[in-house]
Amino acid sequence: MSPVVEAFVEGVIKAAIALGFLLNSFAIMTIMERKVVGRMQQRYGPNRVGPFGLLQPLADGVKLLMKEQIIPARVNVPIYIVAPTISVMVSLMAFAVIPVAPAFTAGPYRVGWWISNPNIGILYLFAVASLGVYGIVLGSWSSGNKYSLLGGLRSTAQIISYELAFGLSIVSAILLAGSLNLPEVVKVQSHLPWFILIQPLGFAIFAIGGIAETNRAPFDLPEAEQELIAGYHTEYSGFRFALYFMAEYINMVTISALATTLFLGGWLPINFGWFPGWLQWLDNFLLWVPGVLWFLAKVSFFLFAYMWLRATLPRIRYDRLMWFGWKVLLPLAVLNVLITALYVSLQ
Repeated sequence: MSPVVEAFVEGVIKAAIALGFLLNSFAIMTIMERKVVGRMQQRYGPNRVGPFGLLQPLADGVKLLMKEQIIPARVNVPIYIVAPTISVMVSLMAFAVIPVAPAFTAGPYRVGWWISNPNIGILYLFAVASLGVYGIVLGSWSSGNKYSLLGGLRSTAQIISYELAFGLSIVSAILLAGSLNLPEVVKVQSHLPWFILIQPLGFAIFAIGGIAETNRAPFDLPEAEQELIAGYHTEYSGFRFALYFMAEYINMVTISALATTLFLGGWLPINFGWFPGWLQWLDNFLLWVPGVLWFLAKVSFFLFAYMWLRATLPRIRYDRLMWFGWKVLLPLAVLNVLITALYVSLQ
């Protein structure tokens, strides 16, 4: 085969694997969140469908597929139908440049654990992530419901506001790595401390901004309980509602994977290096664990933190949410970038 055909086939196979991983992650996280939150609140989670309730995601999927797809009279039908698809497609596209593990050799081929590896991978992520708001605002506007529109405007303002500080926190990691290529960012952390140790403030801003970007507790303000409606997806039911739900969970996986890549060394193992001689075997064992397992373990930790926050923290008032984003988080992010740039320039 020609190199072009080989690259195309390789991309299709990787995309199919990534799609399967993300869709299965969505199914697993729906039950894990209900189990984790249930245990933290001293109650049972799903435990009826299948052993230990493990088939609950399948039951939920069948239920949503079989529910009637209600379309209200005043909706703009084409945009109403397309809007949830935009959210899902954007969430899937963002994962394309995430490096899961180092490249490996298979015969004459050098295969990377990523779908695509552009030199400007982080810029690609910025571009794709900024499109996610279109699915929200178009869905709310096309619903023909004023309360849905208010929920969409709240969510749009929140995402745009926190995206500024979120992006600047990523810039601090880029300055330290000296590259916009994500595998290169991971490689730099192999001979430097992980960036979470050098950039604790940048990581904190990234984590807060990532939670707000995905509309998760305590920043899930679009779901306006004081108005007894669901926010921008109020007029959606059945499978179309499930698409918005799916996009939220896939975005959680992407944010967790990006945090792992930028601040926790990606696929790199924990190498303490300070074990005494009689415990040196533990250091050697950690080094032999495959990189993909390290990556998945770190991503799972962040996903668990999402669930922990939801079970622990109440929603904050919307005006305080916006005040915190503009008057606290953004100035701190700018200051962090300035200090990081000064540090790098003096090296």
